[in-house]
Amino acid sequence: MKKLLQTTGIALALGLCCTLGAQAQSKSKPATKKAPATTAQQAPKKSGEMDMSQMKTYYMALLKKGPYQPTDTAEVNSIQRGHMAHIRKMAADGKLVMAGPFLDNGELRGIFIFDVATLEEAKALTEADPAVKAGKLIMELHPWMSQRGTTLP
Repeated sequence: MKKLLQTTGIALALGLCCTLGAQAQSKSKPATKKAPATTAQQAPKKSGEMDMSQMKTYYMALLKKGPYQPTDTAEVNSIQRGHMAHIRKMAADGKLVMAGPFLDNGELRGIFIFDVATLEEAKALTEADPAVKAGKLIMELHPWMSQRGTTLP
């Protein structure tokens, strides 16, 4: 039951992020532009049909509580400093587009969303994280699709 609630919570949070991002994006677009004319090669989209040309694959890492939970404050702080430095580097390199912790102190500790070419690259980036290396966090990776250019408000 707990796993079902966690999974449902993640799905609701991701759905909310996509909905909010799409709403913010549609509000920011000027209403004066007309849609391009439909050509014989391109059939009009049916209501509710997904336009795959507007979608992009990202890779989401669900970071979970790992088997090693240090109690020494200096060690906890050292691992956390390394974890944050790794996050900043991945973001500066343009590979990490979003990251953050869950605030409920459950088994799921946080997420990374990568904009990289392959699942293997996302896995390598996550495995290089000092908190993952130490065993403080473990990862679960998934390909994830979202509308191109979607941002949070």
